[in-house]
Amino acid sequence: MGHAEATSTAGRLKSVASQLGRPLLRAAARRWAGGWSAYSRLSLVSDSATWVLDWERRELAAIAHQLGICTIDQRWLPYAQKQAVFYSSQFVLKVPTLLEQPHRIGFAYFHGLPGTGVPEFDQIYQQFCEIHPHIHRLQVSHSEMKDMVLNAGIASEKVFLIPIGINLNFFRQQTPESRRQARQRYGIPDSAVVVGSFQKDGVGWDEGMEPKLVKGPDLFLKTIAGLKPRIPELFVLLSGPARGYVKAGLERLGVPYRHHYLRHYPEVGELFQALDLYIIASRQEGGPKAVLESMASGVPLVTTRVGQAMDLVRHGENGWMVAGEDPEGLAHWAEYAIAHRASLDNILENGYQTAQANSYGSQLPLWRQFMEGFVEVP
Repeated sequence: MGHAEATSTAGRLKSVASQLGRPLLRAAARRWAGGWSAYSRLSLVSDSATWVLDWERRELAAIAHQLGICTIDQRWLPYAQKQAVFYSSQFVLKVPTLLEQPHRIGFAYFHGLPGTGVPEFDQIYQQFCEIHPHIHRLQVSHSEMKDMVLNAGIASEKVFLIPIGINLNFFRQQTPESRRQARQRYGIPDSAVVVGSFQKDGVGWDEGMEPKLVKGPDLFLKTIAGLKPRIPELFVLLSGPARGYVKAGLERLGVPYRHHYLRHYPEVGELFQALDLYIIASRQEGGPKAVLESMASGVPLVTTRVGQAMDLVRHGENGWMVAGEDPEGLAHWAEYAIAHRASLDNILENGYQTAQANSYGSQLPLWRQFMEGFVEVP
């Protein structure tokens, strides 16, 4: 089925879904979906939050379209037989009825190392160990997670290492003028030395006063505390939900900040225009997306050895990376990057090339390999 037919199918779905309480229409939906050939449709299912994973679903839908794969809304799944379903998160393993559906199952397992003090990660991994023979495809975004899932015994041919990519249309290389305009827009002094942190690092979706420690908000604050006496004009630009813990910590430190909560992910590219530096202080990550976002924007990156940073960042070549929980190391290389900003052209150019190599467009061959044998690919 081509894109036009897929669009028509989506239209029929809206008509049917609005009245699914009627038995006659439910029967019609079963007849319609029952006519699909086996594994000819792909349903992409993300979490309900309009945050990172939902945007990953959108990008994967665009990739599927480019590959000629017919995608369907998840609301068709109860009426279909033998199709393919890809979930954006390993937390789908918490659904007790996951294996009861008559479809091929794939999902992304981005983070959640067992034995690291997070009971939920241990539970998810144990469930994965028990049911992986029934899983058809698995995406991991970095080598640490690939090793973890292979150690669980899953067949290696089911596992594909595909980094969380980047849409370069949302990002542009920073210039002195774009920097000035962005700071004016967000009310940041032009003389400030601005460090960025755009993520969700609090528990839940409210204020986030309880820290989500795998995201390292405590390490980030320790890094900022180490930088403050060395950089008097230090300023922090925040985005993302549930940042209360970090904001309270910055207030205690007396470090000025702005928190600009984006409702539309592509706007994050404009936030990078205001930065002098981006810091990642996480303990566990699937990405984070900020690795490639900062590189695509021409913003120096300092990060812990976490997530796909461990595979993509080459210390001193396209960014700087420290091992483990090392706020002193993060502060050292942050100060170095700021002090040497005038001579970082090679590092920033290498970073941009890394972002280009990991754009969603560049990942098409990897996703073709992933989809073949999972769903019908023309």
